[in-house]
Amino acid sequence: MKQSIFFKTGKFFLSVVVLLIALQAQGQTLPGGLTPQQVNAHVIDPAELRGIISDGEEQERSMPYVFRPQLKFKALPKLNVNAFGQELHAKIKDQVTGYAMQLRKNGAPIYTLIWNFSKTPTDGGQGWKLDTRMHVASVSKYITAVAMVKLLDSKGISLDAKIINYLPAHWVKGPKINQISFRNLLTHTSGFSTGTSSSNYAFMKQNVAAGVAAVGAYDYENMNFGLCRLLLAVINGNIPQNFNAGPITDQVWDMVGINAYKNYCQTHIFNPAGVANASFVPLPAYKNALAYKFPHNGEKGWNSGDLASMAGGAAWRLSVDDLLKVMDHVRRRNTILQAGRTQQALDAKLGIDIIKSTPAGNLYSKNGSWSSGGRSEKSVIFFMPEGMELVLLVNSKVSASDWSIRGIVQDLYIDNLVEPN
Repeated sequence: MKQSIFFKTGKFFLSVVVLLIALQAQGQTLPGGLTPQQVNAHVIDPAELRGIISDGEEQERSMPYVFRPQLKFKALPKLNVNAFGQELHAKIKDQVTGYAMQLRKNGAPIYTLIWNFSKTPTDGGQGWKLDTRMHVASVSKYITAVAMVKLLDSKGISLDAKIINYLPAHWVKGPKINQISFRNLLTHTSGFSTGTSSSNYAFMKQNVAAGVAAVGAYDYENMNFGLCRLLLAVINGNIPQNFNAGPITDQVWDMVGINAYKNYCQTHIFNPAGVANASFVPLPAYKNALAYKFPHNGEKGWNSGDLASMAGGAAWRLSVDDLLKVMDHVRRRNTILQAGRTQQALDAKLGIDIIKSTPAGNLYSKNGSWSSGGRSEKSVIFFMPEGMELVLLVNSKVSASDWSIRGIVQDLYIDNLVEPN
């Protein structure tokens, strides 16, 4: 069957009848319950995701901060929760369009901050709530890391196993791809160094074919986690590694990878935590934040759209409450991972950017940032000492200088440690 049947005027064009005949002749059916019509409509590289800026942790700018003199603690210090919360609000309330934050201890709320607009009056007016969903950008990487640890453990596959054994068989594998492990992907040490935020299917296929110069050095790349959705689909049995349907092969692989990843996370992470309908698009039944400039100057907000082609490295739309439920269940409920395994994963920096040592113990954090035309979505999660977790979502830059919300939370945590009573 000639490739010209499937292309017309430079755009992908698929005849449903021809596709059905081709598959029947090969004795194949589409995996994942896909229909020819769905494959025909699928776009691998959506135009609305081009030109997006997704910051890595090394690109963040911290707010200027002068620490109070630090005492030498006689015993393990604790966080002065009220002082921490009050100072956090004072630092950012006049520097953002709006935000929501909650701090929980052993899964129970101990401090909540909610401020201003998730949608400004120009867009109908909607205040922030703990159940307001927003694209959490690279915080999605922590969800992906949990999913991969759970799946690999269930299949008896080591984190140090090589990914080449699970990549699509029809992909060309360039130099040193055979040296990359799952651990390398989850810690950004794979050797991929693209200098972009992209991780759509075609982009990842191209970079795997190009190979890497060396494995082991740190380089923050969305595609490290984007690849996980395809690896998950193979390991979980959603698509045979050697699946090939001619000219539509890549479209099928992309769709199966996205759907397999989404369904696995919903079934094995979100459902146990009590989070329904986690999504890559804003759902009408839920409160959804728009992204704004700061100051917003009455300009309309931005809906960052359908982010499925970024799944793995970004894409999840979740609320403060959704994320805290997941973090609680991952850390201590033994419904997603065993608690000891969760701590191992945190210490190994799987899906976590920074481990900050403090007098009270380690802070483990993952941030997210997604921007277009000066309009931004900012997120950060923290696993803290004393069994505490924190989530902060902001729907604009923090000041015109684009301060790091992770840096602000981290600084204020350290500055508000006190002697235990």
